[in-house]
Amino acid sequence: MSYVDRRAEERYNGEGDVSLVFEEPLHQEITGTLADYSKSGFRAVHRCRNLQSGQLVHFRHCIASGTARVMWNRIQRGRVESGFLVIAAPDTAWPS
Repeated sequence: MSYVDRRAEERYNGEGDVSLVFEEPLHQEITGTLADYSKSGFRAVHRCRNLQSGQLVHFRHCIASGTARVMWNRIQRGRVESGFLVIAAPDTAWPS
């Protein structure tokens, strides 16, 4: 069985830090590394196991900032990889 990439948008390699802030269930601020990005989303690697699919986060990285929805998480060898769909950018109210 071969793997078929079903992504509709071109992906670009990412690098640098990504900051994520979310309020549910409690206020948390985490940092990670931007793995890649596209016109409508991005993928980040971090260590937070509290993110859940469907959850909203405020994000900031070298390409953009705004609000995104967690679409999926993959946990392997102590690291978490998450895919995000950007739903509002730029974010004018970055949480302090």
